[in-house]
Amino acid sequence: MTSKEIICPGLPGYWVNAWLAAVGVTVLDPRIHLRWTIDGEPTAVFSATKIHPINALLESWPSKKLLDDLPIAECWKGNDPMRRKVSVETFMQRARETRGHPYSWTLSSTMTDLCVDKNGEVEHAPFDPAGPGSTKWLQHRLIKLQEHFDVSETRVRESLRGCAIRVKGNGLGFDQTRLGSSSDHTSKWVDPVVETLAFFGLKILPVRGNGVDQRLDNNVRTGKRQRGWRTSSSDGNIRQFHWPVWRQCLDHAGIDALMDVWKPSHKHTWDSLGVHAGWRSVQYTPVGSADTTRGFGSERL
Repeated sequence: MTSKEIICPGLPGYWVNAWLAAVGVTVLDPRIHLRWTIDGEPTAVFSATKIHPINALLESWPSKKLLDDLPIAECWKGNDPMRRKVSVETFMQRARETRGHPYSWTLSSTMTDLCVDKNGEVEHAPFDPAGPGSTKWLQHRLIKLQEHFDVSETRVRESLRGCAIRVKGNGLGFDQTRLGSSSDHTSKWVDPVVETLAFFGLKILPVRGNGVDQRLDNNVRTGKRQRGWRTSSSDGNIRQFHWPVWRQCLDHAGIDALMDVWKPSHKHTWDSLGVHAGWRSVQYTPVGSADTTRGFGSERL
């Protein structure tokens, strides 16, 4: 059966938000498979049978009702409100209520009750950073993004090509390309289509911990870790996100499996897995103690 394909120069492999967005496309629609170009700078390539990937993505685009009803919403089905600071009791209640829910991963990929701080609050994933000023929780940021564009074939194509007009905002809060020069105070600008898709890419990146409760011992590290984040420094204090690109067409379950077996430090095994490039994150360096900005760039492995 003939496969329909689209190459997406707007989603280069080195840009972590673009990588997450490409994975997010396969999460939103299981008919769409993902591979990456081999020649030149790797970019995302989507394929599907019977339907063009763009049309499939438009059919599967999350509605406002779906986004409003995500398990990480502030208010959800009569449960205790859940904002940025989440008590372990509130998290556990929400986790019990969402068991079996198709979007229960929005909890497990953004927070974990296996890491409880001295205030009795669960820890957030690196890809769920705190924001400056009035910036709220992740689901609020996601909904706010939808106010900046109307979903259409033209708008989605422009984002995948890399020629879409950006909008003023903080997005999900970790895209380094939204930041201007560190020598000035320029506004932040994001592509809301890429940011929305990147959120759904988080599905394959659950958060774990050592089961530590700092209320019992404040000197013990919680051991928070999100899938893909590995220790790169000799002292073990610095974790960086590592991600690959591959030449074979994979759905999101295949990508999930690849992330399990791919070892960034074992380059001799990459080719047998279809991996032809990889990167690790480089964290934005705050300009001062009061700078709450977060962002992740990349360096090639």
